[in-house]
Amino acid sequence: MTSTSAILPTYKRQPIRFARGQGSWLYTADGTPYLDALTGIAVCGLGHCHPQISAAIAEQAAILVHTSNLYEIDWQETAGAKLCQVAGMDKAFFANSGAEANEAALKMARRYAHTRGMARPKVIVMQHAFHGRTLLTVSATANETARAGFYTLDDDFIRVPFGDSAAIEAALAAHDDVCAVMLEPIQGESGVNTAADGFEYLAQVRAVCDAHDVLMILDEVQTGNGRTGRYFAYQHSTIAPDILTTAKGLGNGFPVGACMTRGHANEIFGYGAHGSTYGGTPLACRVVAEVIDVITSEAAMSTAQRNSELLQTTLLAALGDEGVTLRGAGMMLGVVLPTDRGIEFTSLVDKAREHHRLLINVAGGNAIRLLPPLNMTADETLDMAERLIALLKNELAV
Repeated sequence: MTSTSAILPTYKRQPIRFARGQGSWLYTADGTPYLDALTGIAVCGLGHCHPQISAAIAEQAAILVHTSNLYEIDWQETAGAKLCQVAGMDKAFFANSGAEANEAALKMARRYAHTRGMARPKVIVMQHAFHGRTLLTVSATANETARAGFYTLDDDFIRVPFGDSAAIEAALAAHDDVCAVMLEPIQGESGVNTAADGFEYLAQVRAVCDAHDVLMILDEVQTGNGRTGRYFAYQHSTIAPDILTTAKGLGNGFPVGACMTRGHANEIFGYGAHGSTYGGTPLACRVVAEVIDVITSEAAMSTAQRNSELLQTTLLAALGDEGVTLRGAGMMLGVVLPTDRGIEFTSLVDKAREHHRLLINVAGGNAIRLLPPLNMTADETLDMAERLIALLKNELAV
């Protein structure tokens, strides 16, 4: 049967439509509320339709939306300065998505290698990584389904286990054409994977990169903008990357991404090396500046930490004896379910939505990924925990 929709079928969509959103809630056209524990896949970190951000969008849309990067843009300068300050970086390039930000970072690594006489440089990436769907970023991504049939540039990447700095060291010893190491501080798409050494792993990677004079690139598309309880997840450690990317929560729903540099990486891109027609518009950058102001002024990160502890304590008290474990940080948590209890993992999303009016997704096969708003209330946090507990108690009762 041929679909009558004019939209290409690139997504397997759930059979529900939302008409409006407010804070931690989404509503169907008839007003039925759903508690959103996914927030557009870590995008609406400050909840849906935050009044301050909505007001900024409306005001700027009536003043100036786009001029192009042929001209200086005041809001771009303002947003860049604010972003670099909270990120601990020096320079920023604004793009339109996380994939574009990562594409810029990988192009930067290649340009860096070119200046050092490398003809076809390689980048070390992690197993189970996800960096985007452009041709270069999907080549860096580990998901075979995402890469299948696209003639990806797999020979330009070396894959090593996540969390194993010794494997990076070994790969560098075996190849003299590596220009960078790229990784996520926490792997989101593959199940909220964390390193066994926690954020100390980042310090280990930094030391290896310094010893071999290669760039350290951190993909904080998902972990950035307060998601883990720090503005960027790497700030749980004592180090800083050479190149840092982000998107998702950067615009709280408005499409925008950024690639930032520090130290000697500031000099890699010059005039004409990269560009974007829509990157860094007055409207996008006004939103970025507003989001940063809200996150820092509303104590959203400390709220996220506090509610994360409440959520973890409540879930483990109810489900810990059933073999359920947790991983992640802040409001980026994976509820890891046992695989020997006959759970139909693919049906959990539908059951949560239909029976508990809770919006979740399953990542990495057996982990429920929770990405709720940073600033949700304690009552909403407990409500989310209770709905999830009710769902899983039934699933684990075998």
